[in-house]
Amino acid sequence: MPMTSGQTINTGSIAQHHARTGLANPVAGARTDLTSVVGRLAIYAAGSAQPDGNATPLLLIHSINAAGSAYEVKPLYDYYAQRRPVYAIDLPGFGQSDRDDREYTARMMTDAVHAAVEQIRRIHGDQPIDALALSLASEFLARAATETPQAFRSLGLISPTGFEGKARDARTPGTRGRAWIIDVLRVKLWDRGFFKMLTARPVIRKFLEKAWGSKNIDEPMVDYDYATTHQPGARHAPYYFVAGFMFSTDILNVYEQLRLPVWMAHGVRGDFVDYRHKSRVAGRSNWTIVQFDTGAFPHFEVLDQVVSSYGAFLAKLQPSGVDKPTLAHSA
Repeated sequence: MPMTSGQTINTGSIAQHHARTGLANPVAGARTDLTSVVGRLAIYAAGSAQPDGNATPLLLIHSINAAGSAYEVKPLYDYYAQRRPVYAIDLPGFGQSDRDDREYTARMMTDAVHAAVEQIRRIHGDQPIDALALSLASEFLARAATETPQAFRSLGLISPTGFEGKARDARTPGTRGRAWIIDVLRVKLWDRGFFKMLTARPVIRKFLEKAWGSKNIDEPMVDYDYATTHQPGARHAPYYFVAGFMFSTDILNVYEQLRLPVWMAHGVRGDFVDYRHKSRVAGRSNWTIVQFDTGAFPHFEVLDQVVSSYGAFLAKLQPSGVDKPTLAHSA
């Protein structure tokens, strides 16, 4: 089923197309609005199978923060659009997806991953896909892969959360969510004002500088982050993020349950460099762990190195020569 710009696919509930005045799509290609159990999801598609390339679809999933969107995976999306079928998603509450006032949890985000994967496999004949997630979305992707391992060929995790701080290895699923934080954030006296302050241009810039570990950030990301955070309903999902509802208390156990090939990459600069618990998976035969001299967005800083490493990982999964990147591209 080809995906056309603005197409809406109904998977069981009433589908509605919502245009966001003044907000461009975060990546190029065809956009489809998929109506799912977690609401309307915006999915972007580009690329096609190349004679000497990879026909396996690749799904890219952005991180969670006040300004998350598929823009965060744009360099990878643009690169692979020239080489294979590639998809990106705006998770619930972000980008062009629904931003209703509802509970945003790790379960919802995991179900959004399932919905996107099911749609992609429906288009490509139910073959397993490659999927790569950024930061906190790595937790959602990992859980989805433990629940439906047959849907995935491999997983990619860039700057994944869950390896930092106090070990999150509870025996049963749960989140760090605190309802009282939501109640405080929603006090009418400062509800909108707080989010407006959180998403002012200088604050967005400061956050990105901390993520990069440098002032040499991606300037267009500042512009898109500002635009996407000034859309109706933009504060709802970030508030649940701040309140801890998207952080799973059992994620280390989830990572350890993975039997699929996993490629994990992270940087060494900035505020997001705590991977003290990666020893829980390092050395396992199905895990490949690499690091780059970058911040938390290595694909914006050293794209050629990232696709070279990821390409070498993928090449081991299929016949020689397939999915090897062309390194003439420069970041």
